[in-house]
Amino acid sequence: MITIARRDPIATAAITALLGVGAIAWLMPPLIIPLLFALALAVAATIAYARPVAAMALWLILVETTPEMWLSDLIGAHELIIALLKSAGLLIIALAALRTAPRADRFNPSYAFIVMFIDGAIHGLWPGLTPMASLRSLIGSAAPFAAGYLRLSPAMRATIIRCTIIGPAITVGFGIALAAPGIRPLYGTQLGAIRLAASSAPAFLGGFAMIAIFAGLLEYLRTGRPRNLAWIGLNYIILIATGARSPLAMAGFITLATLLITPSPFLTPARRFAILALGSASLGIVLMAASALRVIRVVDLINLGDAGSLSNRQLIWPFFEAAARQSPWLGWGVGAGKVVVSMKSHIGRLLGTNAAHNEYLRITVEGGVIGALLLFAMLTLWLWRGSAALPTAQRRIIRLVFLAFAVQSFTDNTLIATTSLVFFTWARAVFVNPDESPPPA
Repeated sequence: MITIARRDPIATAAITALLGVGAIAWLMPPLIIPLLFALALAVAATIAYARPVAAMALWLILVETTPEMWLSDLIGAHELIIALLKSAGLLIIALAALRTAPRADRFNPSYAFIVMFIDGAIHGLWPGLTPMASLRSLIGSAAPFAAGYLRLSPAMRATIIRCTIIGPAITVGFGIALAAPGIRPLYGTQLGAIRLAASSAPAFLGGFAMIAIFAGLLEYLRTGRPRNLAWIGLNYIILIATGARSPLAMAGFITLATLLITPSPFLTPARRFAILALGSASLGIVLMAASALRVIRVVDLINLGDAGSLSNRQLIWPFFEAAARQSPWLGWGVGAGKVVVSMKSHIGRLLGTNAAHNEYLRITVEGGVIGALLLFAMLTLWLWRGSAALPTAQRRIIRLVFLAFAVQSFTDNTLIATTSLVFFTWARAVFVNPDESPPPA
């Protein structure tokens, strides 16, 4: 053992830690519990360092099961769980970067949040937003883009894409496991329509299913494997079952773009026609049987003539617009979007949320016009540089995906929800930067 320890710094650290724990347990018994907790964290970090690909896979699947929903139902601490999720991702990426050396990601959008944080500290923060809360929001806002600093091995790249595709199905399976003993309901109802939630929430599960459809389409264009079409179909079923309208519209837009305007040797004219015919026939059946399918939320809203409803999102927007007008150029600091509307206020209690559900408004409140323009410019440059070396079909679709993301950001919390952790990590796995080799076919 001593010989191994001399050659392996991890083994050396493990032996030292065990000896240290034994000594403290003997000399200072009251410290043993916090020490064991710290040791457990150290063991987890060591495993993540030794097996970064497996750690990334576990983290992505955990994020998609949405523990801030199912776990907070059991123990509370919703915000703490989100913070731990993001911190775990940062730690896994940092440990993986130690093995391969981090890369300089010059257009990483996280830089825009750093500038917004500094501007807020100089200009002054929104009343009720503390410097420490703003710093926590900075870390949380930058976390989705952390994978940009990681050099991706082929195994890491493939694992991220695969977990993104299969994540919603695993979430549904986990939701069934929670529902069987009555721990958490598998679905909820809204105006008489059923909305699949699984271990998550309908909006979040719908968002993950949308990202999985994007990933499946890109993978099919890259490899032509029929199983990716099967995964796309399954994720469409999950997405429709959630009743999430905006993700469904974005997924439909990207799918149509793939079929109609994207060159690919795997999408022959006959196959394109067959897929379009199947989709059109399915839509026709749904429309003809609409009265019998009102249990599906999207169909129910179409029947009610309310498919374009914003679900009262617009009621909270005036509060953010007023805050933005008070400091239009520099905003009120990263994290201000969380405190502009109090959850104890009338509108907060009515909607059950104080989030803007409009990233353009929220970013303008936090970083002003300057911060918003900087962030959108960095996102565009990050996308353009990362997708430039991709084949034409993949490059076209990933850029359209970001366009769909920009449209969805008008009515959803696309940058602060945990769906962003999966979306931007997956996008990073798709990108091929000038200092990297392309993924294997």
